Amino acid sequence: MKKTVLAILCLAFAAAASAQEKKDWGYVTGSLESNNNLYVEDVANDFYPSMQPQLKDGNTFASNDYLKVDYYKDRLSAGLQMEMYSPTLVGYPISENVLALSNLYVSWKDKSYSVTAGTFYDQFGSGLLFRSWEDRMLGLNNALLGVRATYGWEDKIAFKAFWGIPRLGKISDNVAMMGYEGDFFGFGLTDVNVAGADLSISISRLLGMDALSLSLEGSVLNKHEAIPVDFEKLSEAGCLENNIGWSGRLNMDYDGFFFKGEYVDAGKQIVSVPAAMNGRKAENGNAQLVELGYNGNGLGLTVTGRRMQRMNQRIYNYNGSDNGYESAANMLSYRPAMSTQYTYMLTTLNPYSPQVGDKVIKAGEIGGQIDAFYNFRRGTKLGGKRGMKVHANFSSWYSLNENGGTEGSELLYRDFSIDVEKQWTKKFKSTLMYCMQDYNKHHEMTGRYIGTAHVVVADMLYKWTSKLSSRLELQYLSSKDDQKDWMAGLLEVNFAPHWSVFASDMWNHGDTKLHYYNAGVSFSMSNLRVAAGYGRYRAGYICSGGVCRAIPAYTGANLSLTASF
Repeated sequence: MKKTVLAILCLAFAAAASAQEKKDWGYVTGSLESNNNLYVEDVANDFYPSMQPQLKDGNTFASNDYLKVDYYKDRLSAGLQMEMYSPTLVGYPISENVLALSNLYVSWKDKSYSVTAGTFYDQFGSGLLFRSWEDRMLGLNNALLGVRATYGWEDKIAFKAFWGIPRLGKISDNVAMMGYEGDFFGFGLTDVNVAGADLSISISRLLGMDALSLSLEGSVLNKHEAIPVDFEKLSEAGCLENNIGWSGRLNMDYDGFFFKGEYVDAGKQIVSVPAAMNGRKAENGNAQLVELGYNGNGLGLTVTGRRMQRMNQRIYNYNGSDNGYESAANMLSYRPAMSTQYTYMLTTLNPYSPQVGDKVIKAGEIGGQIDAFYNFRRGTKLGGKRGMKVHANFSSWYSLNENGGTEGSELLYRDFSIDVEKQWTKKFKSTLMYCMQDYNKHHEMTGRYIGTAHVVVADMLYKWTSKLSSRLELQYLSSKDDQKDWMAGLLEVNFAPHWSVFASDMWNHGDTKLHYYNAGVSFSMSNLRVAAGYGRYRAGYICSGGVCRAIPAYTGANLSLTASF
């Protein structure tokens, strides 16, 4: 069946491309991304290229490359994506040399409906029940191969349904072009299949209400995964090969005020239990999300609360570690981050990842955040001649006990931050920030005693001429725990419109005395960007929203290229 689907898709794509031979050719867009690292041994950083599984026979070079091409003609569109790893960069799913076709689709979109065959991405609500997406930074691509159809009646009703086979994102070793038997496209399509439907009804539009926006939404998802003999005990706990989950959502917006509510029932989820039931047991998963706020008159205020119990929606539940059970790639949902998403170096040393309750003792988390923004307008006392922007965020998260309650729960993470952005003159702008991060005694990802950290940041931008500008970051982290105090600095010089150079350093002067330095240059022109650099990188985590990937320490040179057409 998979070979037949592939043949149909290839023929349909060829037919779409042949339309260019006519006068009305349509148009083609595309993008190329290439990330390359040359690794060097660094004893101080505890990094040895020879110890990395994908770097073999003395090889110290690795490359991740992506080519995406899309064709559009009236209501018809088609596209493909090629991926090459030679081998993968350190920290990504292990692979030797791979060149494969990873995405291929054909789509027809009319005024009220659309049909897609091939690979596609989609999401229900906030993503807690279901999300398929690609994030190359995380090494994650759980695209579905199948069929999707959508229908919309004006702006009042929207419906979609799909069936597909998810890609795990874990790359198989020694895979040639187009793969081998049992591994479609050469990449890891699973033997799991997923079917779902989503319905959204705009109550306000049906009733002709202009001032109020009110909608009801609902989704249902069925995941089919065979239960192996080793996990038959899970059937006694109510775990079936077909796991059905659903969600209901309410959205309302009136005169700057908004409210969003979502309830998710994820069905049976698998929980790790050492030395019992083959290390797994099944429990019900559910989540509740409430968000309310106001936007207007220069003020933005949002209050969010969320509870997640046993919400680790995986592609594979029963396959164990051989197929990346514990990896971030084995995801069928998304966990929106509900704390400040920092970008400064010292604020991202130990990021927080939401706890979904995949361990028997902690069933999940409960908490929330308050996010406030105010723009002091020009001409006011605090705004001055050019205005001033102030942003503050407070978030706090606690664990749920084994039964999903709060009795005996403990603090997982607490964070407070405030930043002030001020344009002092036409040439000078500054951002000052303070944040306090308070972690559980043992960080959920690292297992280390993290404790409390205080970070201050000064970010200053000065425009010397219309083409020359510089940006200076000065940062300091104070802590009595973990690796104690840090300091960091970054200097960036931009020569508009093409060139930019930078140099940075993070120094752990409170413990290891190690410097994590980095320097580089980039060139941009039109739709092309090339960047090169050299540096020492600390072991840690890369996060996108509430999803994180562990990265090892490494040292070396890097070269990246992105282009679009």
